[in-house]
Amino acid sequence: MTTEGRRETPSTAKRAAVQASVLRATEELLAEGNSYADLGIEKIATRAGISRTAFYFYFADKRELLQRLTEEINALLFEQANVWFSGAGDPRQEIRTALANIAALYREHAVLMRVIVEVATYEERVATFWRSTLGRFVDATERRILEERAAGRTTSANPRATAFALTWMTERTLYQDLVQEGPIPHDELVDALTGIWLRGVYDAGGA
Repeated sequence: MTTEGRRETPSTAKRAAVQASVLRATEELLAEGNSYADLGIEKIATRAGISRTAFYFYFADKRELLQRLTEEINALLFEQANVWFSGAGDPRQEIRTALANIAALYREHAVLMRVIVEVATYEERVATFWRSTLGRFVDATERRILEERAAGRTTSANPRATAFALTWMTERTLYQDLVQEGPIPHDELVDALTGIWLRGVYDAGGA
């Protein structure tokens, strides 16, 4: 049986615990200043309390590990974005709430968010994964714009292009906020993003 086959066996409590330990160990090591490029499997396994051989039972390589970490964070990000994607209240308030919570998550997991974006610039497999991940947000944004247009709340003529531009603008903005020496105050950044989203989707400014 191949390693890949073993990783696809049904989940168990032990498996889940070990994987969580590895993911936690990796994020801790990155937060301590270890670069992704120099962070070896041996160091990750040691911090997680398992052997190097055991690591490969759960993860194919370091890229898969990074993707798994990112999937966990993106699940949290999508949950917050869904405040507007599936909202039924005031869309202006829903957009601001979603963006405020997403920006807070970016800052909370700053190290990991910086790593995934930076590794995506030179690892094609990671880049493909990241584009696919953002594509889920683009698709959901497009669906909501189409729903708003059908309900007569927007006259957006290019839902797909608008969704693409707004999603990637937000990703780039929040990433750059993490790498600048002096980050923009949270409320000011959220207000600016909210205004852009409102103008882009509803042709209306203001937060």
